[in-house]
Amino acid sequence: MPADQAPYSRPGSTTHEVTNQPPPLTGHDVADDPVLIEGVRREGAEWHLDALHRLGRRAGSEEVQRWADEANRYEPVLRSHDRYGHRVDEVDFHPSYHALLDVAISEGLAGAAWADERPGAHVARAAGFMVWSSAEAGHGCPVSMTYAVVPALRHTPDLAKTYEPLLTSRVYDPGLRSPAGKRGLLAGMGMTEKQGGTDVRANTTTASERPDGSWRLHGHKWFTSAPMNDLFLVLAQAPGGLSCFLVPRVLPDGSRNTFRIQRLKDKLGNRSNASSEPEFDDTVAWLVGAEGKGVRTIIEMVTMTRLDCVLGSAAGTRAALAQAAHHVRHRSVFGAKLIDQPLMRNVIADLGLESEAATTLALRLAGAADRARRGDAQERAFLRLATAVGKYWVCKRQPAAVAEALECLGGNGYDEASGMPRLYREAPLNGIWEGSGNVNALDMLRALTREPESLDAFRTEVESAAGADRRLDTAWRELQAELVLSEDAPLRARRVIERAALVLQGSLLVRHAPAAVADAFCASRLAGDRGLAFGTLPPGTDFAALLGRLPR
Repeated sequence: MPADQAPYSRPGSTTHEVTNQPPPLTGHDVADDPVLIEGVRREGAEWHLDALHRLGRRAGSEEVQRWADEANRYEPVLRSHDRYGHRVDEVDFHPSYHALLDVAISEGLAGAAWADERPGAHVARAAGFMVWSSAEAGHGCPVSMTYAVVPALRHTPDLAKTYEPLLTSRVYDPGLRSPAGKRGLLAGMGMTEKQGGTDVRANTTTASERPDGSWRLHGHKWFTSAPMNDLFLVLAQAPGGLSCFLVPRVLPDGSRNTFRIQRLKDKLGNRSNASSEPEFDDTVAWLVGAEGKGVRTIIEMVTMTRLDCVLGSAAGTRAALAQAAHHVRHRSVFGAKLIDQPLMRNVIADLGLESEAATTLALRLAGAADRARRGDAQERAFLRLATAVGKYWVCKRQPAAVAEALECLGGNGYDEASGMPRLYREAPLNGIWEGSGNVNALDMLRALTREPESLDAFRTEVESAAGADRRLDTAWRELQAELVLSEDAPLRARRVIERAALVLQGSLLVRHAPAAVADAFCASRLAGDRGLAFGTLPPGTDFAALLGRLPR
């Protein structure tokens, strides 16, 4: 090619010079979050902050981010039989999944809080669960179920005496062996069946009693997660009605119980966590609680896992916000950092506001759970209604918030390498697990009808902020009119529970958050003229103050 026709090449230029890209978000402390730290102090677990920061630094490390990616990229594999044709019903996980679980158990995020008599122990556990699950959510399922099984198991003291010391252990001891020979146990639950789903009274799994006091189960469960856990609470129809049973994977004599895993679910997200369909055929079980009172017994477990749904959704929202905030602090467009562009400031500030409200409510529920377990009847009553309210709203808002945070990264956020698609796929789960939005809305109505003391406690909580903000006062006055139940209450239930959640969050922020945060929340969530998308905070919002509350 003649010299005068050669392509132009600027001396020293390169096509592979990377500019205007943020550095990796690694090597940071996930717990370095003013909203989280203030909530932990307020709810009585300040003594845990040093350990929380240590866990936060580990959660933000490059190593743990690699574990999270590998645990989801290399999904669990079912081995129904061994090479000789013997039924084994085991699930193999990537080593990174075991590494994540090992840290979670050793840090006391499973059952250990039940063996800790310090005030605030359950708050400390909740904060740790939020920090660690922000790195990877799937392995949190067996952690959460192990935490939640303890109060349900206490309905039968003999079983609790046998298994609780191992369920509260800080030792992760994987593998199917006799429970008595292990240093720590994990627990799960089997409630739903294909013909009934949420309507567990339509379950067809049956239970028959044996002379030695044990029971035998026959049936098929539809969605039983973490099938390699050691113990499961299972609902089955006994002669006296729907009852709760303890099913171990391995019997006390070391033999395998019948727990035939028919398949693993091919799920939208939560890919690191195996969810299965087990079949029971003369499966050995022990009755937990009274015969015919299975729902009442297992609801103790469901209440605690619903709390973890709120914690997990608040953590997932915060994790997406952290990614978005990091990106816009480093990325430039049209000659300025994205964080300095007015509309992006509005979006990030609004996401931060949503996250702060979710985190504050989640930790308030954890504080109520801690005090309720130590005998506070007022807190127990508050928890009954507020858990349903928080579970509905915080979990409902997570998918929208994560989607908006992903959009802040543009095409980079749609790339798997960013980690945002995993957060997005995970986002709808908590809204479904342990009761969909409709289930929780109807549960709110049930609490209002059958447990009026829960409304009294909720009223006391909200009215602690009475007179502090006229918009909150107006919203609360309007909500009280909605709480007077009528024939169309089920039709209105979602509207009522949404307003209850916003009023409760507003009350908490007015009392505990900086004035700029409370003002922005009341203006954008409780006042008459509200934007429907993130990034619609009104003029006059103190954006600098809101941005100062973002994860650092």
